[in-house]
Amino acid sequence: MTVVITLTGNTMVTEEQKILSLDASSLAKMIANKEITSYRATKIYIEHIKKVNPALNFLVENRFGAALKEASEADRILNENNATGKLFGVPMSMKESFDVAGMQTTGGLLNRKGIISETDADIVRKLKDEGAIILGKTNTPALCFCQETDNKLYGRTNNPWDVTCTAGGSSGGEAVLIAVGGAAAGVGSDIGGSIRFPSHFNGVVGFKSGRDQVSSSGSFPVENNELEKRMLGIGPITKTVEDAKLIYNIIANTPAPNQNLSNFSVSVLPKMDYPLSAETEAHLESVFSYVKSHFETERSIPPLFNETSQLWQEVMSIDGAKKQKELAYGDKPIQPIRSFLYEKIRGNSELHHYLSWALIGASLFKPSGKRVTEITEIITNGDKVVSEYLHDKILISPIYHSAAPKHGGVFKEIFSIRKTFRLYLPYISYANVWGLPSLTIPVGKDNSGMPIGIQLMCKNGNEDAVFKLGELIEKEFQGYVRSK
Repeated sequence: MTVVITLTGNTMVTEEQKILSLDASSLAKMIANKEITSYRATKIYIEHIKKVNPALNFLVENRFGAALKEASEADRILNENNATGKLFGVPMSMKESFDVAGMQTTGGLLNRKGIISETDADIVRKLKDEGAIILGKTNTPALCFCQETDNKLYGRTNNPWDVTCTAGGSSGGEAVLIAVGGAAAGVGSDIGGSIRFPSHFNGVVGFKSGRDQVSSSGSFPVENNELEKRMLGIGPITKTVEDAKLIYNIIANTPAPNQNLSNFSVSVLPKMDYPLSAETEAHLESVFSYVKSHFETERSIPPLFNETSQLWQEVMSIDGAKKQKELAYGDKPIQPIRSFLYEKIRGNSELHHYLSWALIGASLFKPSGKRVTEITEIITNGDKVVSEYLHDKILISPIYHSAAPKHGGVFKEIFSIRKTFRLYLPYISYANVWGLPSLTIPVGKDNSGMPIGIQLMCKNGNEDAVFKLGELIEKEFQGYVRSK
């Protein structure tokens, strides 16, 4: 049944359209106030996903039947006045790389098809404890090892604003689902832009948590070493900054302490010798002008910025990605060069060429033992310098040099033996290498109508200030607009 809510101009706003655009905070209030049932909201999301998913391929496994049963049970509990939880009865989605009891965790690998998780990842358990209902799991690149979402098991995810363009990765499916309004909110992970690329490319809000702030237990694949682990941030992908704050504080080991934004200054990254489209630069300049009128603001380059993308690549290549190779090939011989050639020539390898080429690159860029010691020392000393710089400061920067390119464009720019990652990853890698929280907010579109976002970074412990500034920027620059 379609219920007409209101008439704005000549546009009918139906109940379905309203729910699909609502954030989790607003939907939770509606359910609590019995303005809509959890069952009805869940049904709306499911029907919408069924309608738009075939063309976009963002949801790769669903639990629709179980979700409807849980929603019906939530409504019963609410009617008995026993409802508890900040997300009670709210349908959410989950990146495929997180364990959900009774569902597969494959990493997009054919050799992991059918592997069922028996328990929930820590973050999934925390969200369920607050009443969230999981609708299903969303697509990633194989082993989450690329910034574009495609794999041999589930196929390619398309950008909802233009299906010929990339959705980004590795949380590409999750960002697309939120962009089309397929759930109230979702969760992704980010070790090399994996929340921020998709959020930027699809026009949604994303928050990468800082070093060791959110448990990675139940996240696949497991990080190889401490240098890699420090770069991983798990966090929400949402429609509003309010939701990003809400969900982060649920899944974080310790909720962000309240802060006074007036105690912070802002630094906006100046134009540098890295690619940056005129449209992206113009949006960043608009943000700078707005922030400058409200806060003490400067244009400055943070410490160790130019060295960071090289550090990121070397950390990701420690031991030549030995563990990833073992996971990718299972009980078969590890032959990434052979896999890459077979896939490019015959198209019949079990590995997507994104993954096999990335594994080749990890071998090529593998640092020596001596260099690993140097990297460890650089990062240990750098932590102190970066922390001091960001003591009471919020750093604003681009995410990528342009809006979403055509499929394969990001892969070609980043995964090159010519080390072009040095040009295209500095904006992204800074938050990963230094373990910083980073909030992505849509601030506009390019001339083709593709979303452009910016990111706000801070030191660990200052997340609340970033959320507060993010809400101001979101309000000024519109923020999330549902794509379909």
